[in-house]
Amino acid sequence: MKSNVKKLSFLLFGLVLLLAACGSGGSGTTDSKGNESNNASESGNDKTYKIGITQIVEHTSLNAATEGFKKAIEDAGLKVDYDPQIAQGDNSLNTTIANNLVSANVDLIFANSTPSAQAAATATSDIPIIFTSVTDAVGAQLIDSMEKPGKNITGTIDLHPETISKTVAFLKELGAKKVGMVYNAGEQNSVAQVSEVKKVMDEQGLTVVEASASTSADVKQATESLIGKVDAFYIITDNTVVSALESVIDVANTNKLPLIVGELDSVARGGLAAYGFEYFDIGYEAGQMAVKILKGEATPADTPAQYPQNLKLLINKKVADDLGIEIKDSWGAEILEQ
Repeated sequence: MKSNVKKLSFLLFGLVLLLAACGSGGSGTTDSKGNESNNASESGNDKTYKIGITQIVEHTSLNAATEGFKKAIEDAGLKVDYDPQIAQGDNSLNTTIANNLVSANVDLIFANSTPSAQAAATATSDIPIIFTSVTDAVGAQLIDSMEKPGKNITGTIDLHPETISKTVAFLKELGAKKVGMVYNAGEQNSVAQVSEVKKVMDEQGLTVVEASASTSADVKQATESLIGKVDAFYIITDNTVVSALESVIDVANTNKLPLIVGELDSVARGGLAAYGFEYFDIGYEAGQMAVKILKGEATPADTPAQYPQNLKLLINKKVADDLGIEIKDSWGAEILEQ
């Protein structure tokens, strides 16, 4: 009899342990392959997020923005698997990339450039999108307003409100009257900038002379077409032209014409000067937005889009010397020695 009681006790004890084990496993989930995961762990610091990166083309400024974005994620201590894809200036491929990232069900899309952001926004209204290197997010119909984006997308702008007015004033001080602008008329951000430049130059008594380049291979010929018609160049943050900036620099140097550029990285490449900011910084600021959204602390709809900070004038001393331009203290410029 005692033996039977002991056996029954052991059976009951084993049943209790089995039920307890089943209860403790209830918070886990099973994926499509039948593997169990612990939700509590994945919702904390141990979760690995998947971020898709779509970038229209490779050039120094856009690459720096991507590096800044990744650094912000790293500094926040998040674990991330990146899926970086470059469209190489091909709009068809740009659309395919956006659709592929949506199909991959990434946790967030980082869209670096206006075309990249537009393609991503068209591809999904659910997955959070953070953009950077976008000039006019409202005009590109990406967000409702800077203060309240209102959708699944927000990010950082690559045009400081004072950039164009200060650049035009600088061109006027250099003695320029007719300014050549080479840009891709198919890029919405470029069209918006050129429109604003024309308005400001008209107010200052300067004239814009335009040339369009639909691909990077067209940039040199478009630039050469302006020789004899202009006395300076102003290259805005146009991805097509900036990706082939060395062609513009070569034409400007050969003809001893000042080349004002739209970002500081292009000054280091050989432009005379720029009122600008670091693309790494706007990428970093976009990354900070992404961190809050991934952690569930914010949504794109309620995260204001942000203009770049720390606008400054940077002048390439070697180029200035080659052109015989004296750098005035009153300009308050930072000098790039090369």
